[in-house]
Amino acid sequence: MAESLLASDLWADVLAVRSRRPLVHSITNLVVMNFNANMLLAMGASPVMAHAHEEVADMAAIAQALVLNVGTLEPYWIDSMCQALAVAQQRGTPSVLDPVGAGATGYRNQSLQRILHQAMPSVIRGNASEIMSVAGSAVQTRGVDSGAAVEAAISAARDLASASGGVVCVSGPVDQVLEAGGRHASLANGHEWMTRITGVGCSASALVGAFCAVQTDTWRATVAAMAYLGVAGEVATERVQARAQGVGSLQIELLDQLQLLDEHTFQQRLKLQLLA
Repeated sequence: MAESLLASDLWADVLAVRSRRPLVHSITNLVVMNFNANMLLAMGASPVMAHAHEEVADMAAIAQALVLNVGTLEPYWIDSMCQALAVAQQRGTPSVLDPVGAGATGYRNQSLQRILHQAMPSVIRGNASEIMSVAGSAVQTRGVDSGAAVEAAISAARDLASASGGVVCVSGPVDQVLEAGGRHASLANGHEWMTRITGVGCSASALVGAFCAVQTDTWRATVAAMAYLGVAGEVATERVQARAQGVGSLQIELLDQLQLLDEHTFQQRLKLQLLA
């Protein structure tokens, strides 16, 4: 059912991330590791990228959130993810899974099933194809890019949220955030250029982890993270385009806007719809 959720509520979560600087433990992919860390730092969070078996459990035990990303998976890293997720579940630490490329290969699907059998994460965030694949739907997947529209994944996302007991976020031109209890938010901010930078989607999952670390309502935390990134990306793209620059400059401008975006701009631009 829909409930009241104001821009001011989401902004309070932004301020909480900035002031509390949560430690976000990320076991993420090699392509995006540096960018994810910088995005978390710009947001105000504190990133740590640790996957060594000798320390992964200890690191998960002191982190305020755990983010798992299977983009460049291999057996060693999957073992690390399962170890960390077990600790997060035991300690009640929020966890986020980004099922990059789900449905693309048998090994990738088997690895995701192993992670999900270890424990259900608090949040699963991916594009439409990835979410449909994790939910068990038949879908055509093009590597890490979505071959399905966001709208086509809403039913699968709702089923996955019910099965996991948590939150599912389907990213796309209009992001959808659903939870097991029935709450559903739609976010229409952002810009197509954000899809031309490697790591923005993966960074969205990292930011969700940071917000979950400071907001116990996981659905609200996910909405806040996706809303903030969407508005920041929208403003960043407009500023870059006004200077006749391209996506190379957008990477830097996006980091700047994550750090500097103000409350007035956020509230004025936010395109949030709560659905029953």
